[in-house]
Amino acid sequence: MLNEPLMTTENSTNRPFNHLKIGVIGGGMAGSTIALRLAEQGFSVNLFEEGPGLVNGPPICHLHAGGNLYRDISDEQCLKLLKQSVDTLRVYKHSANIRPTVIAVPQQDPGHPDLLLPRLALLEQHYKELVQADPANAVLGNPDEYFRLYYRDDMERLAQREMPDQATAPDDWMVPVAKHLDLDHFKFPIVLVQEYGVSVFRLAATVTLGLDALPNSLVRTHTKVTHIEQDSQTRKWQITYRCSESDDGEMSSQTVDVDYLINACGYRTGTVDDMAHYKRKRMVEFKAAYVTRWDNSKAEWPEIIFHGQRGTPQGMAQLTPYPDGYFQLHGMTEDITLFKDGLVSSNEQSAQPDLHPVYKNMLRNGWQPSDIEQRTKRAIAHIAKHLPAYKTARVGGPPLFGAQQIPGENPSLRTADVSFDGYHYARTEIVKASSALTAADLIIQKLVDDGLISAEQGGLTLPLEARFPVTQQLDSGTITRKAESLAKARQFPVALALPVG
Repeated sequence: MLNEPLMTTENSTNRPFNHLKIGVIGGGMAGSTIALRLAEQGFSVNLFEEGPGLVNGPPICHLHAGGNLYRDISDEQCLKLLKQSVDTLRVYKHSANIRPTVIAVPQQDPGHPDLLLPRLALLEQHYKELVQADPANAVLGNPDEYFRLYYRDDMERLAQREMPDQATAPDDWMVPVAKHLDLDHFKFPIVLVQEYGVSVFRLAATVTLGLDALPNSLVRTHTKVTHIEQDSQTRKWQITYRCSESDDGEMSSQTVDVDYLINACGYRTGTVDDMAHYKRKRMVEFKAAYVTRWDNSKAEWPEIIFHGQRGTPQGMAQLTPYPDGYFQLHGMTEDITLFKDGLVSSNEQSAQPDLHPVYKNMLRNGWQPSDIEQRTKRAIAHIAKHLPAYKTARVGGPPLFGAQQIPGENPSLRTADVSFDGYHYARTEIVKASSALTAADLIIQKLVDDGLISAEQGGLTLPLEARFPVTQQLDSGTITRKAESLAKARQFPVALALPVG
């Protein structure tokens, strides 16, 4: 019966194997994490991904452990981002790039760093409370040192220091910043905060290896879902799909039935909503970050955020460090990270926002070399406004790009997770990677509430790490080697897959 938990047996993870069969459409950060969480818990999972691999969407480089990049979001969103980032570091422990983030406010910016201080104090207190509740939450360093302020005399003092061979203390991270910034161009204090980086390639490696190790998960890459239909009596979903890498070269349609369907299609979530005949308001934004190499860099750098007004020529600039002199750049202007007409909304006829054909083509076929060169050089020039020596940097690889979905009608929303429609249908609409674990647990809670599984089978009372027993056994070396192979396959510098800190 639908309202009784289905029969269970034992699987290789020594957990009750639940015969509830779940389909997940989309192998981005949300879909992969949800599939991994469900498979680790003993469910039978079919994951469908149209591309060649998992977690290959919008650029991911920053955990947003407090949301300090965004001055326009609420304290509530910041607190949620902090908790989600802590959880992400506990589960995906080998994906972290452990270095702080520096926030600097330029003189021409209308904001002032003093306005950031109440929020920083709030976040530090919340982090302390998280660690007091569970010492395993201390993944962002000492709770008493969540952030530190540097005034002009501090920066002038640090500028006189020798460049440290290795950054082991907050002041060490600030030395290259103090030496390279024109201090006359900034307001004080400058903030250093324990917001870490995250490697998209090590995230992809972790979920790929984890799912490969679980016999009750089936990952279908190069597979396009063409139709879904629900039986009104059994409430099962039939998924029709085509695989572009079939052995015989044919792309004949196949079907599989599942008891529960999860729409995790990222920016194309609306296409599956349309197939399921569900209405939904959402936006999609095409964005890019740029890979550069700065040969003159001999120091360990923090990430640096130069605040600015989005969409203007003075838009926020972001410098994200990797090994071997590689840096990923964002510039929140329409000729760098943002794109003219790159933000689109759904309408009454379709839940899927319609991106401009140029951006659709870039998502399918990649970039022209001339576009890579032009936009990357603009990003370098944008950073060099604040960090003059950076003008000697050069193109280091292809852009990291994709389309980011934003549920609803608020383009500044940064926290979102999952919603439900009809029977046995969930959609994930995460904006930041750290929201994926929340989405997974909300889906499991919904399965419990609907009587499809028992509370014990959901595993929601287990510690975070205990919900991922197979994944937790993966070691850093294995994940990094897989990440390196993914970076090479995707034609990115291997340095972007290597650990920092």
